[in-house]
Amino acid sequence: MLSSEYLRQKLRRIDRKGYKAYKEISGAYDFLGFVLHIDHVQGDPFATPSRLRICVSQKTARFPEELYSNAIRCTALEDYLTRSFHAAIRRHCKGNRGIGHSGLIGILVPGQEVLVRTSALVTGEAVEARIVMGLPAAGRTILGREAEEMFFNELPKLVESALNYRNLRADQLAEHVRVVEDQEALRQELDRMGLVAFVANGAVLPRRSGIDDRPMVAGDSGDTPLVLFQSPPSLEVEMMPPSGRLVRGMGIPRGITLIVGGGFHGKSTLMNALARGIYNYVPGDGREEVVCLPDAVQIRAEDGRRIEKVDISPFIRNLPFGKDTSRFCTDNASGSTSQASNIMEALEMGARLLLIDEDTSATNFMIRDERMQELVAKEKEPITPFVDKVRQLYDEYGVSTILVMGGSGDYFDVAHTVLMMDDYMPQDVTQRATEIITKHRTRRKAEGGEHFGRAPKRRVDPESFDPSRGRREVKIDVRTLDNLAFGRTPVDLSAVEQLIHIGQTRTIGEIILYFSRRYAGHRFTLHEGLHRVMDDIHREGLDVLSPGRPGNLAMVRSFEVASAINRMRTLRVLDEGE
Repeated sequence: MLSSEYLRQKLRRIDRKGYKAYKEISGAYDFLGFVLHIDHVQGDPFATPSRLRICVSQKTARFPEELYSNAIRCTALEDYLTRSFHAAIRRHCKGNRGIGHSGLIGILVPGQEVLVRTSALVTGEAVEARIVMGLPAAGRTILGREAEEMFFNELPKLVESALNYRNLRADQLAEHVRVVEDQEALRQELDRMGLVAFVANGAVLPRRSGIDDRPMVAGDSGDTPLVLFQSPPSLEVEMMPPSGRLVRGMGIPRGITLIVGGGFHGKSTLMNALARGIYNYVPGDGREEVVCLPDAVQIRAEDGRRIEKVDISPFIRNLPFGKDTSRFCTDNASGSTSQASNIMEALEMGARLLLIDEDTSATNFMIRDERMQELVAKEKEPITPFVDKVRQLYDEYGVSTILVMGGSGDYFDVAHTVLMMDDYMPQDVTQRATEIITKHRTRRKAEGGEHFGRAPKRRVDPESFDPSRGRREVKIDVRTLDNLAFGRTPVDLSAVEQLIHIGQTRTIGEIILYFSRRYAGHRFTLHEGLHRVMDDIHREGLDVLSPGRPGNLAMVRSFEVASAINRMRTLRVLDEGE
């Protein structure tokens, strides 16, 4: 390890030289209060900024062990440190000084959710922050003095204010850890209580806007008041998280649950909160005590997506010209075939809860009423609507479904629970729905057959995954949350609705590469192979995916990874015997 003074002298020596001379500063440097690792130096001012790691010994940082004594507490602490470091950058860093990324210091910017990330790591020995730095230049000429200011003035201030316990608000940090740990405990309690989701009384479900995920506050929406969630008495349950504070709220039981009500009364707002209930949130978000099963998957129609050998026969069969639906393929799926495929792919990966909103569903996939049944005979209609399969899915596989349904009372016949949203307040109208069933008997014919059918178990060809582009053996690009480029293959993730952070998209790309090299060629099914990848990550951390120890990865579920793989137009599924 070299001294920080050595770095200072090197920066002065290369000042005003060509930009590539920056390569000389790679290495580890002792700054007394911390160790700086310069892992990767960018090739020019417009390239991806240089990667740095800052390591502070626990003898200096002095974080109490109880703040990271288990996995979820450690995740909460690391999340807090990432947020603190990001805030410190805004306070202490000058920013742009030169061309391109010159003068930038950055860390992975978190959203409202608390995720496992590689931006900050905490162990009993040290605290580590992983950042990027845009080394300053004028044209292609090194600005060594400006770089010296960044390394020796700004960086120490960031470390001192964000990575040392004595300079953080101890009460705020403890609350952050407590809130996150309580959320995880609530989620783990769902199975024991026979629930698939829980929404606490007093929760704030509406968001500020479609592009601002922070909670709505009073006055945000003009004349629309802010309504705090309150459970119907018949569905109210109590939970006791580790903090010992009694939490009351609405428990949604296993089975088929309908969310009904008039337009603009909060149906989709509740559904969106439930779909995000797979994540933990920062204190003050409003959804800190809104949780659902960790293997819940939001389903929608997705016109135009590619489908590769998915068994959609439980929903669609007898297509014109004898097209096989037990290993269905298309490069341009319809609304109904895409929704059927999305469900079957979720089941393939082990989903136990489906979340479906009629607004984003194919109408002909969801329902076929009695008049249409009379006009179009069943033998002429390939689609078996979801209403005829949803109960079988629960009875045979134990997979529950929550449906937002404002347009078809035929779902009353298959529902176990019916919630009505009225001015953003839920009412349990299950009994009233039962009375309506008795009063208005449906005359439509059930079309689901005797059984649901089988969930697919597919094996993928490792040759499906080519990460190369041009002279690069591996090139994985992520520009936005919804778009991943794996080698030359673009992957559209815009319909993967539970993907919430660009760091997760980067992780998906790295997991696909890791999976293709480690497990895809060993006769594992897609589910088995990805399950082994996730085991590796949980055992060794996200660093197992990349030897470069990047700081821009965020944890993602196998469901979202499988969704990306299924949308790759290079994907090839192996036939039996291959």
